[in-house]
Amino acid sequence: ERLWATHQILKQRLMEVVRTRAVGARHSPEQALGESTVGIDPSHSPTSEERANALPLPENILTLGFARRFATYKRAVLAFRDIARLKGILNHPDRPVQILFSGKAHPADDPGKEFIRQIVEFSRQPGFAGRVAFVEDYDINVARALVQGVDVWLNNPRRPLEASGTSGQKASLNGAPNFSVLDGWWREGYIAAVNGWAIGEDRAWEDANAQDAADAESFYATLENEITPLYYARDADGVPRAWVRQMKNAIKTIAPRFSTMRMVKEYTTKYYIPAATR
Repeated sequence: ERLWATHQILKQRLMEVVRTRAVGARHSPEQALGESTVGIDPSHSPTSEERANALPLPENILTLGFARRFATYKRAVLAFRDIARLKGILNHPDRPVQILFSGKAHPADDPGKEFIRQIVEFSRQPGFAGRVAFVEDYDINVARALVQGVDVWLNNPRRPLEASGTSGQKASLNGAPNFSVLDGWWREGYIAAVNGWAIGEDRAWEDANAQDAADAESFYATLENEITPLYYARDADGVPRAWVRQMKNAIKTIAPRFSTMRMVKEYTTKYYIPAATR
């Protein structure tokens, strides 16, 4: 009960950050809601109900977080491969989902910036408005709020290009299970049915398009059939005890194994001392 209550407080704090950053540093709330967040018609003046629904919903909604550098191999737009299916998942009448995106592309990375543009455009469309948000001006404060407040940390790079993926480690320390491709650190850290979920198969692909299609299908199926039912299964006191077990497992299986202490120790024992000895 204490862990779940603490997580809800952190999630409320995250939503305040999202409202501030997603509504926009460059617009008033009214302009942002009318021009970008509702996004159906720029000339339309939103009603109070639309204003309420235009921003990400409160802490009772299953929230996925995706925040990192927008390199193309990280496939930020993979979830949008099947628009109709994603809208159905996000707007399920009993088990709704919202996804928060944030991050920056290198100034010279035009394809990465195009991914950001696409996500912003998606967030304005009917069916995505109020379920998808792009949090502007990504920095350490936004990152902190996200890894502390989301329910699930999403990472779907094109395998085998992920170097590590340390944001998922930080999310796990805060009790957010990972939902990730079996690449980078998650290939070592993932324990099936214990501390998170895997996207796709642990195999090599020759066809990138086929890989994207298979990973997208795995994303949809796992989110629909495993993650959302577990999150919304509540006891009489409103606590999702099976979900909280996953949160605890994420902390206790990741915290002792993935840390700066381990990094420094392994660099020292495996590289620096052998090099100095030689």
